[in-house]
Amino acid sequence: MAKAIWNKKVIAESSNTEVVENNHYFPPDSVNMNYLRKSPEGNQYTCAWKGVCDYYDVVVDGKVNKDAAWVYPEPTKPANNIKGYFAFWKGVKVEP
Repeated sequence: MAKAIWNKKVIAESSNTEVVENNHYFPPDSVNMNYLRKSPEGNQYTCAWKGVCDYYDVVVDGKVNKDAAWVYPEPTKPANNIKGYFAFWKGVKVEP
């Protein structure tokens, strides 16, 4: 079971992640949204083949990890398997 952990809290946990470009994408129902907030700046990134993603801050015990999660709400057709799934970086430890 894969887990995403930051500041000693499990942010997401699932045995059904999708691995794309070495990133585990967690299904939305496996993510504890109490620890995520959409980037206040509305930060986004455009991937040439996956489309536009939205960034989320990871917030645990008052500490903020800026733009440490991302999600493709409307990915391109080739990336439709990660639609709505969350991935993590910037110090969020993902244990496969």
